Amino acid sequence: MEQSKIIIQDRLSKHKLRNTPVRNAVLTAFYKVVGTALASRDIEDDLSDLDRITLYRTLKSFEQNGIIHQVIDGTGVTKYALCTHECSNKAHHDVHAHFFCVTCEQTTCLEDTKVNQPSLAQGFKVNSAQLVLSGICNQCS
Repeated sequence: MEQSKIIIQDRLSKHKLRNTPVRNAVLTAFYKVVGTALASRDIEDDLSDLDRITLYRTLKSFEQNGIIHQVIDGTGVTKYALCTHECSNKAHHDVHAHFFCVTCEQTTCLEDTKVNQPSLAQGFKVNSAQLVLSGICNQCS
């Protein structure tokens, strides 16, 4: 069996999700571009025979189970990227920055650029934090 199929099976199993053809295909799309965020449209284009509703349900399930995280990059299009293996349905642990290239319009996870927890007034609690840097990526410069 191919190494990537084993990785996908292990990832779904770790998150207690059945390995269906749709889940396998969607997760494969993310593994093809590790470190890059994908819009649902990108996945739809790649998997043309996939029903849009099934895709949205799969993405929601992956997000709720800590397999992918939402990336808000200022384009108005929700994108998703693979989470680290430490993420779960209880908590996302990859609070890192993202980079949006204004030339190729690709959004990249900057895993080594962590978003620091700000100090807040008493009674405030942060549920999520987003840091998006924009400019020209190393491929376009």
